[in-house]
Amino acid sequence: MPVSTHSDFNGATGPTQVTPSLLRDWPLPAPGEDKYSRGAVLIIGGARTTPGATVLAGIAALRAGAGKITLAVAESVAVQVGVALPECGAVGLPETADGSVTGEGLDVISRYLERADAVLVGPGLDDPDLAGELLTRLLEREELRGEDPAIVLDAFALGGLVKLKGMLEPWRGRLILTPNPTEAGVLLGRDVNHLETDVAVVAEQYGAVVSCQGVIARPPGEGSGDPELWKITTGYGGLGTSGSGDVLAGAITGLRARGTSGAQAACWGTHLHAAAADRLASKLGPLGFLARELADELPALMLELNT
Repeated sequence: MPVSTHSDFNGATGPTQVTPSLLRDWPLPAPGEDKYSRGAVLIIGGARTTPGATVLAGIAALRAGAGKITLAVAESVAVQVGVALPECGAVGLPETADGSVTGEGLDVISRYLERADAVLVGPGLDDPDLAGELLTRLLEREELRGEDPAIVLDAFALGGLVKLKGMLEPWRGRLILTPNPTEAGVLLGRDVNHLETDVAVVAEQYGAVVSCQGVIARPPGEGSGDPELWKITTGYGGLGTSGSGDVLAGAITGLRARGTSGAQAACWGTHLHAAAADRLASKLGPLGFLARELADELPALMLELNT
């Protein structure tokens, strides 16, 4: 695991740059013998009007090398999701009349929570209040109150954290957040003024590894000897496309399920996401590539960096 002299969040020495050389010195776990050795992922999200977000996250998790994927989505679209991504299991969750996923009926995913190495919550949730209720119910689940699985939160699931800040002790040390700058501002309760400093503050306040627009922070005490702040040095403006964040969250979740630390999953996943944009920009142009195409670039990039 790479070591840095950077030890503070005030920007005095700057973040550690995430480079191919750094990642090669921080190799991913070996592939293992079968899908069970590469980790199981559960993704919770997918309202009736936005099921594609969970599909994108699921594809990215698989492309990042995770062994098994289950998508828990609004009941009215579960069958369609299972057909769209035949490599996954698809489970229907209770929904409102408008198709928003609620926090009710989570017993239906109990066995998937028990078996998961990483759980991603957020892609495709479309109601912030209901997302908060869902998070509250998940915090109460016995399956999520041990040392495993890792918990990754994205999109509307992030907003639900604000009211739960004082209740997150069961998840501290295994929580990963993937906000954009606007969502980071919601977590802080104010606008983001200095990205590197503020991402580090979010990490400390929530006891979570945070990846936000190419800046990654880990909270004090997570790991030993690691840098506390990293920055991605690549990536095109074309990343600002619909579904790109779902791919990033899925890639990080897939890597975490394979047995990486939260910081390693975030650094590798964020770099791979940006490097995939570089590769697509060289082939297709800097704008116009699709989020699903980002995921397709991940295996080759991992091979190049992990050998």
